[in-house]
Amino acid sequence: MVGVSSLSPGEYIALKRGDLLTSGELSAATQETIKVIGLDEGRCREHSQNCIDILSSTAGIAEERRLSALAELWLQEAMSKAGSSSDIPSTEADIYAWIEVARHTYAYLFFSERSPGERAFEDRQIQVRDYYNYSVQQIVSWLFQQNLSAIEDKSRSYSLDTPRLSGWKVTTDLTGVRFAGDIDLPENLVPASSLVFSGLRSTYRRDGFGAELVAVIDDSLALHRARPYSEMPFPALTALIHFSGEDLAQVLSTQSLEVIVRDPYQDASIQLHGQQIPLAANFTAGYGLWLAHSGFSRQAIRSLLGHSQGINRPHLYMMQPFDPERRIILMLHGLGSSPEAWVNVANEVLGDESLRQHFQVWQIYYPTNMPLPINHTAIRRTVNETLLELDPTTETLASQGIVLIGHSMGGVLARLMVSSSQGRLWSEFVEQRQLPKAHRQLAQQRLAPLLRFESIPEIKRAIFIAAPHRGTPVAGNRLGRAVARFVRLPLTLLEEFDDVIRALANTDAESDGAYLRLPNSIDNLSETDPFIRATANLPISPQVHYHSIIAQHDASVPLEVSDDGLVPYASAHLPGAISEKVFISGHSVQETAQAILEIRRILHQDLTEHSN
Repeated sequence: MVGVSSLSPGEYIALKRGDLLTSGELSAATQETIKVIGLDEGRCREHSQNCIDILSSTAGIAEERRLSALAELWLQEAMSKAGSSSDIPSTEADIYAWIEVARHTYAYLFFSERSPGERAFEDRQIQVRDYYNYSVQQIVSWLFQQNLSAIEDKSRSYSLDTPRLSGWKVTTDLTGVRFAGDIDLPENLVPASSLVFSGLRSTYRRDGFGAELVAVIDDSLALHRARPYSEMPFPALTALIHFSGEDLAQVLSTQSLEVIVRDPYQDASIQLHGQQIPLAANFTAGYGLWLAHSGFSRQAIRSLLGHSQGINRPHLYMMQPFDPERRIILMLHGLGSSPEAWVNVANEVLGDESLRQHFQVWQIYYPTNMPLPINHTAIRRTVNETLLELDPTTETLASQGIVLIGHSMGGVLARLMVSSSQGRLWSEFVEQRQLPKAHRQLAQQRLAPLLRFESIPEIKRAIFIAAPHRGTPVAGNRLGRAVARFVRLPLTLLEEFDDVIRALANTDAESDGAYLRLPNSIDNLSETDPFIRATANLPISPQVHYHSIIAQHDASVPLEVSDDGLVPYASAHLPGAISEKVFISGHSVQETAQAILEIRRILHQDLTEHSN
């Protein structure tokens, strides 16, 4: 007799889409195939190899149905050998079951009755694709570990680009993949699917074919290298396995496979068997892993207070290997901060498909205890040296139309980078003093690079976020002065400028010859500081389109007299800005959803204008 019962929508979807990876049970499609050939599901769960042998030899089953069920049964066999679902296979014997998963899913996708495009909306193809991606993750991770073992075992002859597997011919294709520092092999490969982050609002992926991996590069010496920049030490990778053969029989019998690895920033798809196949990618995992391992937050505070293990000069980090065909977004953090200030901004930019195709993100990490003019000069030098090394002709797209984004003190530095001093600062701090010839020569040598500058020509757009262009009263009040006393400048810096500070003090009528203390960054942010007052009205280059994002802490206070808790609106406001958006927020407004949407809007507008 036939009976009937009802399913809820949730039960129906779970029945359709549940499988070994999601529920721990064989999918409904595989169970039906087992029943069709007269096998018992319970026995297949206990003895999957027997079921595999019978299903492989039974006639009258459509190849799509047979191959997809075999792939899941092989997955069951492979997972039964693992300590847990996330463990990398420990022995060579264990890897063969994973290879059979990949082989049968590959055969289903490319050598069954229909093409992947004809099955695009089918749940079963998505399940099988997931079996393939997961098996590739396991196989490539195991092969990578064999590479590392071979390096440690000096007695074994081993080639890094041709892993060995008994009974198999293994080749590799690493087209377009380049690791930071041009190293041959990373320290580790981490499956992106195994990573969960706190502090990141979203995880941006691209569904498709292949295993999503993150390479771990040793970048511990980056800040000590002569080179002013470092590429992302945790680059994203997409790995595939290609089985040789021109038909189904050859694919199911071949003992040759090719490991294909691609940079997902460079390649969104790959040509396989006459079809353009989209590549899977995870654009958040590498960035999140880098920040999680960076230790930036503690280091930034140590740098501010002048403690050991901080940094004493700017360093530029690239979120991906340099791409001459993508324009640059350059980010500058604020006081006591680090690249972590941009965690969600950079992630949301890289998560936008259009922006990711046209931009690459660079972030400057600099010591926020240094005086503004010294940091400004050092950051300029870092950017210019990096561009000179990577694009000496400045003819690539990367050097044309840089977008500069600065938050808080980084916004003040950003405005200096797109401004011209026009001799005003030199006149303000040097020419108006009656210096003896020797002192004037000393000032020329030490201060001219700090006080004479033009807008960086490659920068064409700037976004200033909660930037105290005219200083803030907080830096000069009792609390600000108390905090400033904890800030320590490097002894080498004090010694370098001691003689010129003394020379200026001896000619300053207001100082009465008293020693002038070299100001630190907090001193420079006071609304009464001579440098911030002298630079407040420097002209921004007419070639630069600029925007302001400002925070208002209390919506009940009139905008003109409001602040964000640290920076007054009157200080953050810039006449002539193409756009000015005020959001109800505290000072860290750059991390709010509204500000990030505004940044993305500006970047899309920039793309439109740049293409016209």
